[in-house]
Amino acid sequence: MKYKIAICDDDAAQRAHLVKIAEEWAEQGRCLIEIKEYPGAEAFLFDYAEEKDFDILLLDIEMDGMDGITLAKELRQENEALHIVFITGYPDYIAEGYDVAALHYLLKPVKKEKLAEVLDRAVQLSKRTPPSLLVSNDRETLRILFDDIYYVESQGHYMSVYTAKEEYRLRMTVSEMLEKLGEGFYRCSRSYIVGLLHVNRITKSEVILDNQVSLPLGRGQYNEMNQKLISYLRTI
Repeated sequence: MKYKIAICDDDAAQRAHLVKIAEEWAEQGRCLIEIKEYPGAEAFLFDYAEEKDFDILLLDIEMDGMDGITLAKELRQENEALHIVFITGYPDYIAEGYDVAALHYLLKPVKKEKLAEVLDRAVQLSKRTPPSLLVSNDRETLRILFDDIYYVESQGHYMSVYTAKEEYRLRMTVSEMLEKLGEGFYRCSRSYIVGLLHVNRITKSEVILDNQVSLPLGRGQYNEMNQKLISYLRTI
């Protein structure tokens, strides 16, 4: 699984220090990560409006403009899954972290072994949470469990995600969607990604789901999909 980490700190040297530690931790733990840096809360929120799929936020408390505590409270109004790790030079702020369910506090200067321990903990907690896809529109942000997704259809610059009850639409490419969904899904044709959990049977040209929906299977993909399905079923 790939973990998306945001580092929000108005000190460029501090950001570089945290990036270096996180990258070394990822290499040692053979973990894939994507890191994005932000010089302030406002910059982070600008990106967050479009990208709500961060797993871990390393957040400085004392920043110009919006401080870290205020940012964390705003994020918690819609996102309870994000692991927030406060970075601070003052232990006085620790009590305020309870209001936003902070994963941990790290005092500056941040030590390599301490941050590594916190990142390990964040990953372990993430593994206990059922994997899900974050979907946002103008009114709300929703988490859709992977197990609830029957299939995904590519429609131009958008992807339509189909569950038993709802259809959700989000702006994303097929490759980006495949990266987020992972091993439990298979691209059965140019425009469709199928949830292997819901596959009832496959033929040389079709994938039939347990809700009787039929999806096209690309030419020559039968054997590959059959092996993919068998391998997946052995893991559940």
